[in-house]
Amino acid sequence: MQYIQRDNCVEIKNVTDFDPVKIFECGQCFRWNADENGVYLGVAMNRAAKVWKTDESVFISGTLEDFENIWRDYFDLDRDYAALRSSLNTDEYIKKAAEFSAGIRLLHQDRWETLCSFIISQCNNIARIKRIIEALCRSFGEPIFFEGKTLYSFPDAERLAGLCEKDLEPIKSGYRAKYIIEAANSVASGKTDLDILAAGSYDEALRTLKGLSGVGDKVANCVILFGLHMMDAFPVDVWIKRAIGANYGKGFDPKIFGDAAGLAQQYMFYYARSQGKS
Repeated sequence: MQYIQRDNCVEIKNVTDFDPVKIFECGQCFRWNADENGVYLGVAMNRAAKVWKTDESVFISGTLEDFENIWRDYFDLDRDYAALRSSLNTDEYIKKAAEFSAGIRLLHQDRWETLCSFIISQCNNIARIKRIIEALCRSFGEPIFFEGKTLYSFPDAERLAGLCEKDLEPIKSGYRAKYIIEAANSVASGKTDLDILAAGSYDEALRTLKGLSGVGDKVANCVILFGLHMMDAFPVDVWIKRAIGANYGKGFDPKIFGDAAGLAQQYMFYYARSQGKS
């Protein structure tokens, strides 16, 4: 990988497996949106940026310092995804899903934002999840001024911990408001320490997260994969259930994918949803 400053952005050359569409549309994040030219604008780690790709390079707005301190880690650019993808050769289905979905990278997202976002995601569709999250950020986040636009940071747990359910009525999160506030209080108080969980075991993280109201297996595994960055987590939603039923059957164990199980899950999810079938 090589990168250089280009005016108000950083150009990254010789990076494999980086497709902004697949990265931002594979269900792992909710704050990136494309314009008519395929340029994604989003807010992450309290910073706004644009991301786009040409035939030869990937571009991320901002300075070299921004890239080295934020975006290099956020996009997991020091991991060899081509090698991980090649390791997923246990069967024809996962090989086909991996080939179709090549370009996905697992983002290193803020842990609290990931927990809160996936609590919001339960029994919800992506368009509505995005609307609720943006309303939450506009109502309780800090303004970020970017290229003539006002965007908003994701509110930290301490900010939301002081709220009541009525305060969240304008964002229209429904019954999830209770779960958001309870999780915020748990994180803000230190009862649920996401940094400690990230440094611990999968089993401990799963047990602790499922102890939060409104967090079941699927949400907990999403948080473990996308927020705690444990790549052996394997969230199971309706698309994955269909894919497993059609291609693996009873007795399926994601451990067949080894340390790349979480990446395999994203390949399967993106492939199944894009095809409209498993």
